[in-house]
Amino acid sequence: MNNVLELKGKRFMQANKSVRGGGAAMNSRIIVKNEQLIKLKLKIEQIKDFWQHEKKPFSGVLISVHYNKIVAKSNRIAGLFKGKDSNFAIVGAKFNEDKSKHIITYYLDTQDLDNSMDLLSKVNSVLISRFKDGISKSVFENKSIIDNIPYEQFSLTKTDFKQVIADVSYIEDFDVDFSTPEIKESIITLYDTGLDTKILLKNIGIDIMSNRILDNQTVYLDKKEVEFLYEKAPYLVAMSTVNLSQLSPDDFIQEYNQEIMSIPSPTIEPTIGVIDTLFDKSVYFSEWVDYHDMVDDNIPKSADDYRHGTAVSSIIVDGARLNPWLNDGCGRFRVRHFGVAVNSKFSSVTIIKKIKEIIKNNKDIRVWNLSLGSNQEIFDNFISAEASILDQIQYENNVIFVVAGTNKPDDKTVKIGSPADSINSMVVNAVTKSGLSTKYARKGLALSFFAKPDVSYYGGSEEQYIKVCEPLGVTYVAGTSFAAPWIARKLSYLIDVLGLGREVAKAMIIDAARDWNENPTPEEVALYGHGVVPIKIDDIIQTQNDEIKFLVSDISEKWNTYNYYFPIPLKDDKYPYIARATMCYFPICNRSQGVDYTNTELNLHFGRIKDNGELNEINNDKQNQNESLNAETSYLLEGEAREKFRKWDNVKYVAEKPKDRMKSKKSYSNKNWGMEIKTNNRLDPRDGVGIRFGVVVTLKEIYGVNRIDEFVKNCTLNGWLVNEINIKNRIDLYSKVNEDIEFL
Repeated sequence: MNNVLELKGKRFMQANKSVRGGGAAMNSRIIVKNEQLIKLKLKIEQIKDFWQHEKKPFSGVLISVHYNKIVAKSNRIAGLFKGKDSNFAIVGAKFNEDKSKHIITYYLDTQDLDNSMDLLSKVNSVLISRFKDGISKSVFENKSIIDNIPYEQFSLTKTDFKQVIADVSYIEDFDVDFSTPEIKESIITLYDTGLDTKILLKNIGIDIMSNRILDNQTVYLDKKEVEFLYEKAPYLVAMSTVNLSQLSPDDFIQEYNQEIMSIPSPTIEPTIGVIDTLFDKSVYFSEWVDYHDMVDDNIPKSADDYRHGTAVSSIIVDGARLNPWLNDGCGRFRVRHFGVAVNSKFSSVTIIKKIKEIIKNNKDIRVWNLSLGSNQEIFDNFISAEASILDQIQYENNVIFVVAGTNKPDDKTVKIGSPADSINSMVVNAVTKSGLSTKYARKGLALSFFAKPDVSYYGGSEEQYIKVCEPLGVTYVAGTSFAAPWIARKLSYLIDVLGLGREVAKAMIIDAARDWNENPTPEEVALYGHGVVPIKIDDIIQTQNDEIKFLVSDISEKWNTYNYYFPIPLKDDKYPYIARATMCYFPICNRSQGVDYTNTELNLHFGRIKDNGELNEINNDKQNQNESLNAETSYLLEGEAREKFRKWDNVKYVAEKPKDRMKSKKSYSNKNWGMEIKTNNRLDPRDGVGIRFGVVVTLKEIYGVNRIDEFVKNCTLNGWLVNEINIKNRIDLYSKVNEDIEFL
């Protein structure tokens, strides 16, 4: 087996986009006619009239644009409304029922509606005068036609004309959307109208305490307050979820073994944070657990409230001994256990606030296990409040959450429950000992797109249950709650013991689960994520003798973060390999943007460097090319880019598929391979600045030859510092760093 190699010392370079965008672009499938402009102008007039007669608690207006497709950022409104600044007026985004079109909500001034109607009228005058049959894309791009219009006669500029035509080609309708009421105590997210949430609600007639506000737009309201809100201002509700959650059920075998167990005292083992139900300090491994009870003393506690949390911590501390068939080689871990809930119903709001407090006060812990999950299914058009807080915490702090994929409370429930829709977290579903999905596992995807769960692991089933320790003794259990801690162990080993960054550690786990399986079906991804993670840590940090696996990590500062110094060994001036690469990063997310949740997209490009300086990419991805290149060959529809290249997903996997007959690849004049990380932002260009990424690259020699020594030599000659991920050496280093020094 070859050890994984960590490449350091040769920083990625940064470059801005060399050529700016080419201006407005029309939808090629639409011919814009004057009837459409008249219809849209009339609809804006109706919406303006609605708001003028509505006793609203804010000064502006809310208007939803029903687009005729899933639109890229560049195809959103940029001529109507606030022109180029319209993106900053977006307060919500969702899909239509069949998830084929965007519905984006904007918060505007009344003057913006007037300006839009004026523009539509002027552009319509041009169409009536010059384009009675409408404007197609071919006409739109014909400079001899478009440049010869006397725009001044219509009190219009060419730029405004083209941008409005482009806007209209993507718009199906305007409307004011009303949320469907669900009258029960809920966590409500309001559209951002620029007003303080407490003042906004007070203007409606709802007076709440500040401790019921989760963030700028999200509040907890009781049943009467929810009913009053929907009666007075239903158009204000962007999202609504039930506050009182119930733990998704786990399967417990009600038989206990009172075998006497002992465990040595902890020494320098790393600590994993556990946020769960209560912990019983009478168990044999309690010395390994630093327990903090955070449940209000006024809430009654029963014996059942200690079972789940204690069982989860037993896996993290001593799971390998309790379950020899799952001995991962990671050893034991200490636990800092925070009991935040009892086993019955609990308040999501309370738990969210406690999690924020816990992370703030425990900066030394990098890996957190969260095996609490809701019975309720996630929603198609927005991320749960609980998951969004986890995503925010992970963006702002150098931590990673491992979250259980949640279990089915009944046969009717199919989708995963919150917070398993957390995009930045590592979400874990459960499989049987045979590696098949369990009967209790629920399905992703999140927002109909993001691959949640991320991975799967053994969670127990009738075939082989998971052995844990509970307050009454050793017993057997099954559930996603008992799959997640195993992944927390592996992540902590990679991060805390081997010293890898969380981005690389997450990428290694996913890469090991995915292997060379390039195209799992959507059904497989919804159940298994990227695949089942190997049991042995050795199978994650080592690779086959015919493979070279290396890790790189850096920070994106500009549009193109690149490195062209990967000296892949040659054979007869050709490359006898197939390649794959997995990348992970932790972007800033914005719940108010609905289905357009992640603000930043990092796109991974890897391959040989052609003679013209471009990459011959292993997955033929034509996204994010400079406009100086051929735009036609690099153009992709937004829906296709999301489906084929996981655009906007924070996990990227690119791979060449093994074939029966594989040939060596030709080399070019530049004998190195290159990697480019292209950064795009939906809203603020600064959102992508400073985002760290981690990439795992695997090269498989098609003739079975071990070329790792040559690769190490080439890298050293190219200025790389090559660190071999050698377990013994890393453990020795970890022990030295953590040993106590006595000063005499």
